[in-house]
Amino acid sequence: MTLAIGWLLLGLGIAVAVGAVALVRWLLTRMWNRRWPIAGPLVQRCTMPAYVAAVISVCNLGLPPLLPEGLHGIAQRVLAMAMIGGLTWLLVAVAYALTDQLLQHITNGDAAATRRARRLETQVKLLRRVTTVGIVILAVAAMLFTFPSVQTLGAGLLASAGLIGIVAGVAAQSTLGNLFAGLQLAFSDAMRLGDTVVVNGELGTVEELSLTNVVLRIWDERRMVLPVSYFTTTPFENWTKHGTQLTGTVFLRVDWEAPVREIRGAVGEFVEQHPLWDGRNWSLVVTDVLDNGMVELRVLVTAADSDAAWDLRCAVREFLIDHLREQHPESLPRNRTEFELTNLELEQGGAGEDVRRPGHDAARG
Repeated sequence: MTLAIGWLLLGLGIAVAVGAVALVRWLLTRMWNRRWPIAGPLVQRCTMPAYVAAVISVCNLGLPPLLPEGLHGIAQRVLAMAMIGGLTWLLVAVAYALTDQLLQHITNGDAAATRRARRLETQVKLLRRVTTVGIVILAVAAMLFTFPSVQTLGAGLLASAGLIGIVAGVAAQSTLGNLFAGLQLAFSDAMRLGDTVVVNGELGTVEELSLTNVVLRIWDERRMVLPVSYFTTTPFENWTKHGTQLTGTVFLRVDWEAPVREIRGAVGEFVEQHPLWDGRNWSLVVTDVLDNGMVELRVLVTAADSDAAWDLRCAVREFLIDHLREQHPESLPRNRTEFELTNLELEQGGAGEDVRRPGHDAARG
């Protein structure tokens, strides 16, 4: 076989491989997509990796014999590593395509708002990352074993695998701890994507949960990044562990003369007409009697989620301030001043001495 025929056959093989991939892509797109929903994600994810893997595989078989003898060994090793890389890319793409279809099914329709859907979404994404890491590690190991020196060393490594495993475990203790912590979070259902949590006094939503970090989106668009192991060793609040519904509180201090029953009726009418109230419960009670001439009112309102609860609390607080100022100004907090008259001033009908307690101003509405 002459060199020209060899290059011609190589080109023909590449054309056949590319044509085969194009044919499979056309079949998936035109014929099977309607009956096989996974065809769409496969085409979207795997088209380019399939082309690359097909071309490199053909080149790995037919290219080295066409090169000068001094380049045979180098070309074979490089093409073998490239083929392993291309096939690894294709395997990862297939894994992502399969999980994309599953995630689309999980989050389709009303299921996206359910606790079970978010739990499954978290577990699938985490398992996908674990699978990807495993495939990449095996691919790197396969690339290394293309070198003869590494193959010779492999027997010795296998003989001392126990010792090396201990050393590697100690060296990667933090990394492995985060890995197992991420799996623990996902499969213990302690945290899911989309959960509302409170960490170090910050309220945020779980935006990303990876093998190493958890990314929280804070209400003011900041991002808090914490190691996964933090959530397995430190207490935190999960407001959506068993559902998104929350009860919000509003505290207000008013004067003793405040008509509590009338205020309760006004608040009830306001809450029941507010679009953010979920219809479950509301109440207004006196929770404390203070020694400075004031009483403490507490309003409870329920809402569908944390955002609605926050907005509803703010609306109730604003309504209470406006209602008391306009309808019951005598109910606003006041500081009272005491006047004491001596016996002589009482007999003489004097105006008396103004004895004001420290820190008290004149009465104000």
